[in-house]
Amino acid sequence: MVGTFRPRRVASAALLGALALGLAACGGEYPNSTFNHYSEYNTAIDALWDKLLFWGTLVFIGVEAGLVYTIFRYRRRPGGGTPKQVHGNTALEITWTAIPAVILVFIAIPTVSTIFKTQAKAAPDALQVEVIGHQWWWEFKYPQLGITTANELYLPNGRTVNFQLKTVDVLHSFWIPQMGGKRDLVSNRTNYLWFTPNADLPSSAWNGFCAEFCGASHANMRFRVYTVTPAEFEQWAAHQKQPAVFKAPVVTPAAANAGTTPVQLASLQQAAVGDSTAAPAAPEVPVWAFPKERLDAEFAYTVPTAKLPVGLKFDESLLAQGDAERGRQTFSRSSCIGCHAIGGTPFTSPIGPNLTHVGTRYTIAAGLYPNDAKHLAYWIKSAPHMKPGSIMPTIGKGLTDPVRKNVINVGGLTDAEIADIVAYLQALK
Repeated sequence: MVGTFRPRRVASAALLGALALGLAACGGEYPNSTFNHYSEYNTAIDALWDKLLFWGTLVFIGVEAGLVYTIFRYRRRPGGGTPKQVHGNTALEITWTAIPAVILVFIAIPTVSTIFKTQAKAAPDALQVEVIGHQWWWEFKYPQLGITTANELYLPNGRTVNFQLKTVDVLHSFWIPQMGGKRDLVSNRTNYLWFTPNADLPSSAWNGFCAEFCGASHANMRFRVYTVTPAEFEQWAAHQKQPAVFKAPVVTPAAANAGTTPVQLASLQQAAVGDSTAAPAAPEVPVWAFPKERLDAEFAYTVPTAKLPVGLKFDESLLAQGDAERGRQTFSRSSCIGCHAIGGTPFTSPIGPNLTHVGTRYTIAAGLYPNDAKHLAYWIKSAPHMKPGSIMPTIGKGLTDPVRKNVINVGGLTDAEIADIVAYLQALK
């Protein structure tokens, strides 16, 4: 038995499906959406998208309407003759060539205009930020301010920021979805991207990503962006210009086991530790970082949630006994100094992330884990276990490096020594 085609039933099903898709699009939160107007760059791109969507929708409706009309109007009927041939109809061919050309004009004008706008040079007084991509972390330099940091980017609202994008190894792509379009980092070439966070934007936190496949930990190459008021940025920058403020926080076992963050530890009672390789204990300017309580309450989507790898062990009870001064001494004679720089000390290697003010950062491993005592200890013990392909080698004594396949003995660190280094790094404010 041949079924009967019922147009109303098909139309009802199509309408129901469209309604369901529309409702699904309206629900939930999308913290990494590009459909917002938090900078002039995203505003321009969103306006262009709206225009293209509008004209594309008109074309789709027109084509589909013509198609449906043709199917029903000229469908084969019993006794119908041979359809009239239109091949070689000059007027018809000119018409269906001219219509797409006109449509392309309406698309090309706003597209080209937006390209010229977003590709123009940044304002002369723009804040310069050098972005350097590494496998698999981000280095940020502020040449005008003499600041070098890693994986956490601070930007002032209302001031244009000009990014100089470079890579030291493979291709990467710099992307802050809420702020601006992605731009590639290409070997032996400097690309540029600029935008201005809206002046009326409240201090906020955003996620940043690498948007170009760059190896085993491409998906783990993240960073955090903090858009803050000009006054807050000046306060942050003034502190970042200073050498590391080395204070040894008095950490209770309860605080250590709770995964206390570095900025929270700064509010605890601190005892200055003097040595020849650390800056003076008394800070010249106050320590300032984006408020932790606001991250937890308003920007939870920026808080790392990655779980510790199965099989990697660490005696967490030792974290409460970690001593920052012992950690400084252990750090200064370990392989750590071969890769990391700390301002105000003899450690100046540019290979790995700059650790000058690592105690004020909220994340480690390029935004993959929270920067608390527990996760920092596991990371130091075996970064390749924590992040596949990590170039930072395994340091834990007796462990087998999963990349190099060698057992760490000579130069390896015990859990107690790692706990001391954790205390030292968290004391670097």
